[in-house]
Amino acid sequence: MRIEGTDIKETKTFVSAVSGVRLDVFLSVVTGFTRSRIKQLIDAGHIFYYPCKPVKSPAGEYQYGIAPSKFKSGETLKTGDKVIVEIPGDRTLDLSPENIPVEIVYEDEYLAVVNKPQGLTVHPAGGSESGTLVNALLYKLNSLSSINGAVRPGIVHRLDKNTSGLLVIAKTDEAHLSLSRQIAEKTAVRIYHAVLEGVIKEDSGTVNKPVGRDLKDRKKMAVTESGRAAVTHYRVLKRFDNHTYAEFRLETGRTHQIRVHAKHLGHPVVGDIVYGFKNQRFKSLSGQLLHAKELSFVHPVLNQAMTFKTDLPDYFVEVLRKL
Repeated sequence: MRIEGTDIKETKTFVSAVSGVRLDVFLSVVTGFTRSRIKQLIDAGHIFYYPCKPVKSPAGEYQYGIAPSKFKSGETLKTGDKVIVEIPGDRTLDLSPENIPVEIVYEDEYLAVVNKPQGLTVHPAGGSESGTLVNALLYKLNSLSSINGAVRPGIVHRLDKNTSGLLVIAKTDEAHLSLSRQIAEKTAVRIYHAVLEGVIKEDSGTVNKPVGRDLKDRKKMAVTESGRAAVTHYRVLKRFDNHTYAEFRLETGRTHQIRVHAKHLGHPVVGDIVYGFKNQRFKSLSGQLLHAKELSFVHPVLNQAMTFKTDLPDYFVEVLRKL
């Protein structure tokens, strides 16, 4: 089974010689990749687009300067625009079904809803080639969609390893396309609960800040103007002396979005050692107190509105009790 690794096999740079061509069309021609493959690479953060803008040099001459920008597959290129493509390496891996404890909240012939525990990686990647949710799904479910390839069968959306809660899993390609469309069109509802450092003064609000790779640390995400649009709505559920119990609703789904936006608010998620405080009060925690508590969507085949809710994990409840 082929698996796309996290290591980069090669990096290629292309400069557009014409104006008016779509980014994905241009890259499809110069790389030989399909347009859907180009979109996957964009979504995974492997393509960097630098629009060419004329700037004045110290000698007084006009030349092209490079500046990063937010972009989509349908971006229209201009002459001189620069595009860098990171091509992930491929390696061989046999994905095996594994009897890993995962709660199946709901299942029919088209989809399943699971309650992912904290500490479980969703799909195989570098260093996590077994013991993932995908391995568990291969054991528990009789079929999985093939839209996301052999490495991420059935995976419509993801949760961080140390984020717990609800995920919808597609068992057929038809269901997968419908569910993905609902998430993209913002008709699916994903609600999270979290405990935050400090006390938020506002009862509710919205963070509308782009999220992209941290320019100083490529392993992390950050609020950055070169990132992609990201919108998170929040409301306070309860205030404590030095913490806030809050609800978040995702409008977009960028990597680490809630954790990054919580940090931007000045109130990072408790237990988040990547974006949170260095000195954590609750030493027993194994990850951030962030739980995907509610999930709503329209069934892709039955056309019925469906809503699922799950209880907070015991360790989450214990922290709230102590607070």
